[in-house]
Amino acid sequence: MRTEKEMMDLILDIARQDSRIRIMTLEGSRTNVNIPKDEFQDYDVTYFVTDVESFTLKDEWLKSFGNIIMMQKPEDMELFPAEEKGYSYIILFDDYNKIDLTLLPLEELGNYLNDDKLIKIILDKDGRIQQAVVPTDMDYHIRKPSAREYDDCCNEFWNTTTYVVKGLCRKEILFAIDHFNQIVRHELLRMISWKVGIETGFKLSVGKNYKFIERYISEDLWEKLLSTYRMDSYENIWEALFLCHQLFRAVSGEVAERLHYAYPEYDRNITKYTRDMYKKYTGKTGCLDSTYAADIEERREQ
Repeated sequence: MRTEKEMMDLILDIARQDSRIRIMTLEGSRTNVNIPKDEFQDYDVTYFVTDVESFTLKDEWLKSFGNIIMMQKPEDMELFPAEEKGYSYIILFDDYNKIDLTLLPLEELGNYLNDDKLIKIILDKDGRIQQAVVPTDMDYHIRKPSAREYDDCCNEFWNTTTYVVKGLCRKEILFAIDHFNQIVRHELLRMISWKVGIETGFKLSVGKNYKFIERYISEDLWEKLLSTYRMDSYENIWEALFLCHQLFRAVSGEVAERLHYAYPEYDRNITKYTRDMYKKYTGKTGCLDSTYAADIEERREQ
């Protein structure tokens, strides 16, 4: 695998030698001092060019970067239409280095500099960038939620629970899993991130997809969170849902207390609904039911 220096020298040399490329920037994890370096980090590079179309007509110029074994061009896809401006290439090479290369017209420079602070200027042939650019991940720090945002998170969590329950009762496991994974657990992670933010002064990021959140929570909470991913049977999903509710109730209650927000009463209604549907369609109660009841009683007394 080519070293970071070899890759950066190559990417910079290509920019220097091509008169159409006027500015080169680096973004992402390689500009973030808070993220340890490893071989899986992409080279997130942007070239600001005079004529984007002159590059996109043919791909031959990309061979200068190395032997390509996989490439995606998001702006050239029909099934997954791109949402960003410009034209990009996601490229994996035979030495397993990976470049996420974006071409932007020069007129987009102002918007680019305003949109993201986690960037580093590598080359500016014409001295167009007058302001100092210091990479910082502050835009990605956990942000203190407003009272409305807090309640919106709770509302989405508990409301979507009913869809998971419906899928489980109807024996539509993929429907249940989809709502669980994409919404219910996502809101739990959001709430846990707010707990982390409170405890760290809202001065850090837990990373994309909450990938660093393990560093900032207790081992017990982490292990329970992981156990909610056991979803290979209806009974395991029910169990994961009960546990997810317990975790959300505990964490959201703590967040509400720390931020002096009102804890939502609809928790009790959806908890009762979930318990009733579980008993009706499985014929079971067991320890899950009693634990649920204890949690609710504890919350009611606070």
